[in-house]
Amino acid sequence: MSQINFFYKLRLYIFFLSYVLLFIKFSTTFVCADIYKIAKLEVTEPYELNFNKQKIIENAFEKGFIELIKKITISKDFSKIQDTNLKVIKSLVDSFTIIDEKFVDNKYFANFEVDFNKRLVLKYFEKKNIFTSIPIEKKIFIMPIFIDLDNKETLLFSENFFYINWNNNAENYHLLKYVLPNEDLEDVAIIKKNFESIEDYNFKEIISKYDLKDYIIIIFFKNQNKLKTLSKIKLNNNNIIQNKIFDDVKFDEQQSLEKVILTLKTNFENKWKKINQINTSIKLPLTLQIETKNYDLINKFESEISKLDLVSRFYIENFSTEMTTYKIIYNSTPDRFIQEINKDGIKLNTSFKIWRIQ
Repeated sequence: MSQINFFYKLRLYIFFLSYVLLFIKFSTTFVCADIYKIAKLEVTEPYELNFNKQKIIENAFEKGFIELIKKITISKDFSKIQDTNLKVIKSLVDSFTIIDEKFVDNKYFANFEVDFNKRLVLKYFEKKNIFTSIPIEKKIFIMPIFIDLDNKETLLFSENFFYINWNNNAENYHLLKYVLPNEDLEDVAIIKKNFESIEDYNFKEIISKYDLKDYIIIIFFKNQNKLKTLSKIKLNNNNIIQNKIFDDVKFDEQQSLEKVILTLKTNFENKWKKINQINTSIKLPLTLQIETKNYDLINKFESEISKLDLVSRFYIENFSTEMTTYKIIYNSTPDRFIQEINKDGIKLNTSFKIWRIQ
């Protein structure tokens, strides 16, 4: 080997090594920047002599944390963590923004956005033995049918309290976004035709009109002051049947009926969150390779992999002029990883001993 050729290769190697070290540093920073954004946090305080802006900001942090808990945990875990002290909450905050603030009639009004560091939040919840869920919003068809057994009536649309009021009092932390049926006379005829077997009817004729794969058919049976509900639920190809009985319902009081709606919504939210739960006790190590010279694919892969909530962490395990090897710690099954990564437009070739991104 000539001396010129040797120094050329040495310079090329040093350049390549410097690039990779910079690349690794960039990768680590990118992953750590993952956040949970909680928006539309309204804070109001009297504007008095002891007015303290810092306390208002801390109030926004606490309010944002409560909303975050409700968004990523099932309801039974809420009580375990709702009393988290302010010092801990502040340690989980990545950044915040005051979108709008004003003083009106001796009152201070502000709208906040608070960004919580996702990795720190997941680590904290894991210490509390709480599995969080990926906060994925889902549009879902819902059809409430009210059957009054006392008066032998079936109420569907404008006469049905649950149809009229279902989308009232929606909260920011609710992940399920409900689409109610139109007041279609054809649907009325279909339900009346199948009334005798309503509990077994599949409702496909009605559901197919709304181009939504996920749905909830909920039938309310009123018998004196009792309300029995039968819910037929389909979420991400999971078919669920749920029965619930409400005693001492005051059918002439709106508040009593709204409480029923809230209870059912909470149950449905819990079902959805359990489907998307992150089981941090599963730590599946995956090894992937990408051609080192394919810079665009490497950047795309890192960008997409950092968005996956089930990826606990990832890093470059090894590199050469031919291949860059990644180690990924994943909180679910290999099949789910393959499904997620393919969905993001990245082709994963599993025919190699070490899987390749192509």
